[in-house]
Amino acid sequence: MPAGPLPSDRFEKLYEYAVAQLLPQLDEAHRGLNPANEAWLAAQLKRLLTGLNAQLLDDDWTRLLELVTDEVIGYGPIGPYLRDPAMTEVMVNGPQLIYIERKGKLVEAEASYRDTAHVMRAIENIILPLGRKVDRTQPLVDARLPDGSRVNVIVPPCALNGPTITIRKFPSKRITIEDLISFNSITPQIAEFIRACVVSRLNIVVSGGTGSGKTTLLNVISSFIPEDERICTVEDAAELQLHQKHVVRMETAPALPDGSGQVVIRDLVRNALRMRPERIVVGEVRGGEALDMLQAMNTGHDGSLTTVHANSPRDAIARLETLVLMAGFDLPLRVIRQQIASAVHLIVQQERLRDGSRKVTRVTEVQGMEGDTIILQDIFIFQAVAVSDSIRVEGSMKATGMRPSFSPRLEQSGFKLGGDVYGAGTGPMMAQQGRKK
Repeated sequence: MPAGPLPSDRFEKLYEYAVAQLLPQLDEAHRGLNPANEAWLAAQLKRLLTGLNAQLLDDDWTRLLELVTDEVIGYGPIGPYLRDPAMTEVMVNGPQLIYIERKGKLVEAEASYRDTAHVMRAIENIILPLGRKVDRTQPLVDARLPDGSRVNVIVPPCALNGPTITIRKFPSKRITIEDLISFNSITPQIAEFIRACVVSRLNIVVSGGTGSGKTTLLNVISSFIPEDERICTVEDAAELQLHQKHVVRMETAPALPDGSGQVVIRDLVRNALRMRPERIVVGEVRGGEALDMLQAMNTGHDGSLTTVHANSPRDAIARLETLVLMAGFDLPLRVIRQQIASAVHLIVQQERLRDGSRKVTRVTEVQGMEGDTIILQDIFIFQAVAVSDSIRVEGSMKATGMRPSFSPRLEQSGFKLGGDVYGAGTGPMMAQQGRKK
């Protein structure tokens, strides 16, 4: 038995020796983090320590194995950050600069890579197990870690600061509506309203900026879909974690080295329409698939859900118009707006505020067309309150007092929402007289 824990200098020397000995033994088959590779590396490390007659306490062994695993088959210095449940994003801006996002705030990390080759080894441990490569001819790669976390890699000459890695962490625990309420991201009243809209098969668009929590909110909203409905999900990088049993999950595929085999979101949306879906959930519309999605919403696939990058509900409408034009059809703008107005019932705006918190800030009904303009009506809106501490954002979500024009549809599905949801005094005389869809 060892006399005690290894002194830090001896531990560091043992770590460096182990890495130097094990790296030459690494072949492509053992790169990347998975149970088989981790078991292989643990056996190699034990054999090495036995040859040195080195006996370690359990804590030293666990720490040594973790560090050697990160360095040899893992992702290097960012390994501990990826294991930290408080981290939501890890960004490597070249060898010497790493940023992490914790509780919505970006901070510079203490760790760094030694050099470009060190970063490239971590990148190869990410992409080689997936049969991918990154080099001068293919400097951009999207990938996914074994836990589902989303990875984007860009290397020189396109990345001027050196090899760059951006990892959006995949939550180990599925976020629920109760979690969002406890985080003050949404109120119980809005949660009940959105649940009624989903069960009543309204088409909903979640709008928000980058990193605002759109996908998390979409995931939670999707949990309201009844268990007995067939759901087809379409994503660029699979992140949705629907708990329902009858779910068909689809994900895009990159092109092969010869340029063939690429499958984009639009291909999958079109294919989903042939799969007898009762609900279509698209992780994000960012191109011509917006037209296919709108047509699906207008042709019997009520209750479809998607997200879009936009900073307000009005911007979301403009964004959808632009995306439809990307489909390649020369459609008049009025026709596009009619498609949007008749397809989309509700826009839920999600924002990341300056204090790092993520909140639903607007819930807006798409009421229809007046002339060439799409009419929007806020049902709920976040009202910020000025505070002396400039870091914090305080405020509350308020009902506007307007009932949506689709209220009868909610009542037909068994939801009779009253003043406790829409606000006091929202009786029949104050009901908004919008166009029924």
